[in-house]
Amino acid sequence: MAELAHQPLILAGEGWTDYGLVDSGHGRKLERYGAYRFVRPEPQAMWTPRLPQWDAHGEFVPGSDEDGGGRWMFDQPVPREGWPLGWGDVRFTAQCTPFRHLGFFPDMAPVWDWMGGQLAGRADANTLNLFGYTGVGTLALSRYGPVAHVDASKKSVAQARENAALAGMAARPIRWLVDDAGKFTAREVRRGRRYDGIILDPPKFGRGPEGEVWRLEDGLPGLIGDCRALLDGDSRFLFLTVYAVRMSSLALGGLLAEHFAGMPGMIEHGDLAVREDGLDGRLLPTAIFARWSNPE
Repeated sequence: MAELAHQPLILAGEGWTDYGLVDSGHGRKLERYGAYRFVRPEPQAMWTPRLPQWDAHGEFVPGSDEDGGGRWMFDQPVPREGWPLGWGDVRFTAQCTPFRHLGFFPDMAPVWDWMGGQLAGRADANTLNLFGYTGVGTLALSRYGPVAHVDASKKSVAQARENAALAGMAARPIRWLVDDAGKFTAREVRRGRRYDGIILDPPKFGRGPEGEVWRLEDGLPGLIGDCRALLDGDSRFLFLTVYAVRMSSLALGGLLAEHFAGMPGMIEHGDLAVREDGLDGRLLPTAIFARWSNPE
């Protein structure tokens, strides 16, 4: 029976050559993306910045409502069509998007490392990336076997395929699927499919390709139930991340504990975080997560 660990974890990522959290504070963060620096809102950075002054190429200024909106303002030239970055052997394009991020989520780097550890030595693992966005996680998984990449946005899936080509991974066994995550998963259950690992990063609110409405609190329990049906005692993991919600990671852990009650392994939960550059770098929390793992 999968055991729920009640003590939360911190899964912290460090900067690398093409990314780093330079500083944070007063509700904002300063990050480097290759040769460019940007300021973005970060409500959880409630402390005082370490640096007296921030020099950035651009800043995302949020709208007046907490549910989104805003625009980029630039002080120095930035390639509007994006520029290439890398994480390990994965290559992808960074770009200032209307959604305040830059086309990938750097705090997921320790998650990609962790998933790789679960699949170490495999070349035939079947994995599923729901809400796969621009595919950096999909490309990281593809070194271990076939991946099904699902996202409701045609534009995001097209960008993911471009990232695969940029990384020299276009020939890897990846299914690129423009589909509603809930509907796709339910169909996979009816087909009797199984996976060795599943990663999902559902939004707080969203719409499918045919106008399907997604609300996290309403849709997540059923989606987790279907994901559980796609895993068995030989599967290795499920990793769930949730951003920008008033919810405890323990709640996510409890949800997994209910659905994975008859499975082996363990369930953990906690915070994703990114450490600032430098020896005295602070940890900036970015999201909550829950994960099920079944080590060999």
